[in-house]
Amino acid sequence: MHSAHSALSAVPQPPAGGEAALLREARQAVGQILLGKEEAVRLAFACLVAGGHLLIEDLPGMGKTILAQALARVAGLEFRRVQFTSDMLPGDLTGAAIFERDTGKFVFHPGPLFTQVLLADEINRASPKTQSALLEAMEERQVSSEGESRPLPRPFFVIATQNPVDQLSTNPLPEAQLDRFLMRVPLGYPDMAAELEILRGEDRRVLLEQIAPPLEAAMLIALQARARRIHAAEALLAYIRALAEHTRHGAGLAYGLSPRGAQALLAAARAWALLDERDHVLPADVQAVFPAVAVHRLGLGDARAAAAAGRELLAAVPLP
Repeated sequence: MHSAHSALSAVPQPPAGGEAALLREARQAVGQILLGKEEAVRLAFACLVAGGHLLIEDLPGMGKTILAQALARVAGLEFRRVQFTSDMLPGDLTGAAIFERDTGKFVFHPGPLFTQVLLADEINRASPKTQSALLEAMEERQVSSEGESRPLPRPFFVIATQNPVDQLSTNPLPEAQLDRFLMRVPLGYPDMAAELEILRGEDRRVLLEQIAPPLEAAMLIALQARARRIHAAEALLAYIRALAEHTRHGAGLAYGLSPRGAQALLAAARAWALLDERDHVLPADVQAVFPAVAVHRLGLGDARAAAAAGRELLAAVPLP
C-alpha cells in the first residue's frame, strides 16, 4: 500500500482545498440540479474521472441533456451539443476543408467534434456511417481528415443519449460502437420528494447557469492520472478476471466480456474508489460499477434492465 501512496503523491495536486473537496463540491452541485439521481450522477462522475465516454439511455424528459451540461459546467469544460439526425453526414461532425478565395487554398474548418465535452443527442438516429465517424475520435482522441490527423482537445469526453422506446427510424448502435462507451447509465424517474422539489423550484437550466465551476480542465486531467494509479491488489484483479470468465463460459451468454471490457471494469472501479477518497480498490467498487460497465457489452437488454442482470452475474462469482 506504501508504493501506491508514493505513486499517488507524485501526481500534481490541485490548489488549496484539495481535490477530494473539489470533487465533492462538483458532485453536490450536479446533485442539486438532478434531484433524486444520486447513483446516476456518481456513475457519471466515475466515468469522467476514469477518462471514458458515457451513454445515457432513458425516456425523453428524464434529464439526460441537463446531466451532460451540468458535468461540463462543474468541470469547467467547453461544451457542444449535436442533435443527431438521419441525414447528418460525417463531415457535419468532424469538419471539412473549404476552399478560400482570398488565399487560394483549402482550409480545414473544425466541426463540433473539436470540443472537450460533446453531447451526441439521440445518437441512434444517425446513419451507421455518421455513427462510425465517432469511433476514431472516441478511441484515438483524434480526427483524420484530408490525409491529416488532428488531435482533439484534452480532456475529451463524449456523452451520447438515446431513447430506448422510440425506435422508429433509428439505427441501433453496433457492438463495436457500444464498446467505446465506458458506461451505459439510465436515469429513471425521481422519487416523490425529489419530484415535488423539482415542481416547487426554479427551472433546472436557470440553476445550471448559477453554478460556479469547482474544477477546471487541468485539474480533471490530474484527477484522471491519479485514478489510474489507484492500487488494485492481485486478489482484486483475480476477482475481475473471474467475473469476465463467468460471462464467457458460465452464464449461457452468446458472448462474454472481452479483455478490453475487463480493463474498463478496473478503470471504473479505480475511479469509484477515488470518489470515496481511497487509495485502493475494494470488491464493492467493482460491484458498484459492474452493471453500468459490463451489461451493455453483453447484449442483455436496455439500460433499465442492466441492474438486475448485473446483480445476477455478480451473485454467481464468489468474492475474494
